[in-house]
Amino acid sequence: MNRPLPPRFVARTTIATLVMVALVLTAVFVSVAINVRERVRSSVTDKLDAGQRMLFALEQRRAREMAVQVAMLAENPTLKAALDTYQSERDPAGAALRREMLATIERELDKLADRIDPDVVAVTDQAGRVLAAAGRRAVEWPLNNVVRPTVDDEGNAYVAMTSGVFQFASAPVALQENWIGTLQVAKALDARYAQELSSLSGAATLVISNQSVSAATIDPAIAEAISKQLRLGPPAGLTLTANRVEYAVKLLFQRGDAAVYAVDSIGASTRVPMQQALRAVLFIAVGSFICAAIGSVWIARTVSRPIHKLSAALSEMTSSRNFDHPVPLTGVTRELDQLTDAFNSMMRSVVRAEAETESAYVGAIRALALALDARDPYTAGHSERVSALSVAVGRQMRLPDDQLEVLRLGALLHDIGKIGISDAVLRKPGPLTQEEFEMIQEHPAVGGRILRSVSFLAPHLPIVELHHERPDGQGYPFRLRADEIPILARIVHVADAFDAITSARAYRPARGSADALRELWKHAGTQFDAEAVHALAAAMPSIELTEHGRLADDAGQTASRLALVGGGERT
Repeated sequence: MNRPLPPRFVARTTIATLVMVALVLTAVFVSVAINVRERVRSSVTDKLDAGQRMLFALEQRRAREMAVQVAMLAENPTLKAALDTYQSERDPAGAALRREMLATIERELDKLADRIDPDVVAVTDQAGRVLAAAGRRAVEWPLNNVVRPTVDDEGNAYVAMTSGVFQFASAPVALQENWIGTLQVAKALDARYAQELSSLSGAATLVISNQSVSAATIDPAIAEAISKQLRLGPPAGLTLTANRVEYAVKLLFQRGDAAVYAVDSIGASTRVPMQQALRAVLFIAVGSFICAAIGSVWIARTVSRPIHKLSAALSEMTSSRNFDHPVPLTGVTRELDQLTDAFNSMMRSVVRAEAETESAYVGAIRALALALDARDPYTAGHSERVSALSVAVGRQMRLPDDQLEVLRLGALLHDIGKIGISDAVLRKPGPLTQEEFEMIQEHPAVGGRILRSVSFLAPHLPIVELHHERPDGQGYPFRLRADEIPILARIVHVADAFDAITSARAYRPARGSADALRELWKHAGTQFDAEAVHALAAAMPSIELTEHGRLADDAGQTASRLALVGGGERT
């Protein structure tokens, strides 16, 4: 299974930059959100503090105004007359007359209620019992009920009734310096009152009386949840959470068992600033992502372009294995140039090591060839000459350099298998018997077995193993035909035969190169490859030969011996 390719440098840089921008923007947004929330919380609590001070002052003013108002109303002459009549005549009068007198007082109270629109306006006797009451909530002041107001530390009076708490003010009703009763005005701390406070403070109002919600301008479920928490104690830091929403709560004032709170939702107050902040951050984010993408692509391309050029140069160098020219410096960054210098230095070391290895490799092959040739004075220099002739033929056939190198070293080793042939057969001065010739024919297979045990000699194996195959299929060891035989093996076969013919034997003198070529042409296409024979003939003018047709460099040396068995020579 192919491993997926890693992303390109440009993609990695762009992704990394965008991720970093996203992380930074996320951190900025979280920071902005926390800052906005804290600012809104502070603003809400400050607003509640200001509202508390304002409403407290307003309540004090209202209390004074109620006191002044009730004192003025207590001077109403008609009310005084009606109350005086009731006080002076109630005992001798009958029940019907008392009811009529009380109805007269109630009518006067209704007139006063129409003028000041109170929740309750009432008259009590000297014992504090209610004689008559008027107003929206007059029914909550039952007749003959004794009203017992309470005064707090600020001088504010209030009355706790079964239906709730009332803000209270009273004034004596006197006639000719005689106290004939008391006029009372009360304002209920109810939903209407809460709505008035909300309109003044801009925050919700919650009234808790007798440990329960008596009035609220917020959702009843929220009001009840806040009330439960307030009953446990005052909120820490003026904030509490109800139904997973944070609220700021401020006690405005308390009247006995009734407490009035200003309530504001921090979440609702935060929503608009958060939306504005989010829009601003999104706008910045879009711009940042665009700028980051453009900038990262530009930077990545600026950095990756010289890296790509360096990579291409390295790939071309390694594929062509041409290490003669160092990779040029980019001149873009110091790091890349240092990397290029290090690579060039490394390649110079590799080339030197490769040259030393190749020299040792060739030296070993030459030593093997010389060791083989040294076994018989008639074959001295044969492997070197066959190698030189083979390379000359390969050049004439325009083989590539890598094949010429394989040909050169393979030809040096072509007879390596003769190491396994006994000296008695190999150095026999006369013709070989059929059995001895068959032993000689085993040397390609022996050479193949030797080369298979050495991995770096594998490219030369076909030459060693097949250089005695013939185009007509009469060769050995596999009787291959024509193109079944590798071209390098065919070339070495021709060069081997040419050197054998032009070298002296114990049983015959060396023949000239012209005779050798005629012999090769005679058997071209059957025993020898015609193309290789033609290339050898074409290469002859460039090959310096001695008078006997051998290579000048090897003059004075003899080659491998030929023996005639059934009309053929052995090489």
